[in-house]
Amino acid sequence: MPALRTLRTPDGNPDADLLFVGEGPGEQEDLQGLPFVGKAGELLTQMIEKGLGIPRPEVYICNIVKCRPPRNRDPQPDEVEACRAFLDGQIAAVKPKVIVSLGKPAASLLLGRKVAITRERGNWQTYQGIPLMPTLHPAYLLRQYTAENRRAVWDDLKAAHNRTLRDESPEDS
Repeated sequence: MPALRTLRTPDGNPDADLLFVGEGPGEQEDLQGLPFVGKAGELLTQMIEKGLGIPRPEVYICNIVKCRPPRNRDPQPDEVEACRAFLDGQIAAVKPKVIVSLGKPAASLLLGRKVAITRERGNWQTYQGIPLMPTLHPAYLLRQYTAENRRAVWDDLKAAHNRTLRDESPEDS
C-alpha cells in the first residue's frame, strides 16, 4: 500500500442517520485529508445540502480505501481488504439508519459481489442489517451529466433520505 500523504479522516457527524461510502481519495482529498472535497465532492455537497436540505456536516462521509492509489487507479483487492476492518468499524460506530454507496467499487464491496452499478442503483439492499442504497458516483455524473443520470441519483438520494425519516426494518421495503 502506498505511503499516506495525510491521514484520510472521515467527514461529518459521528451520529449521522445517513452515511455515504465512496471509493477512495482523489488528488484534493489526498492533499486535504478529507473525503469528497474535489469536483465530485463539490457536486456531492450540492446534492446533500441544496437537494436534500441537510447540512453536509450532519451526514457522515467515508471511503472504502483510506489512501489514494497510485496514478488514481482503482483500488486493488488487497488494498480494499486492508481497509475493510476500518470501514466496518466506522459503520459500526456511526450506526446510520441508511448507507448510500457511491459508485461500483463501494457497492461491490458492501454487497460482496461485483455489481453493474447502472443496474443495481436505486434498488434497496442491506449491509450488516442496515438499508443500503447503491447509486452512481458523483464523478460519473460529472463525466456523464445527462438528465437521466441526474434524475436517477436524485431519486436514489431522496429515497435514502426519506428512509432515514421513518422507523422501519430493512424487511419492510
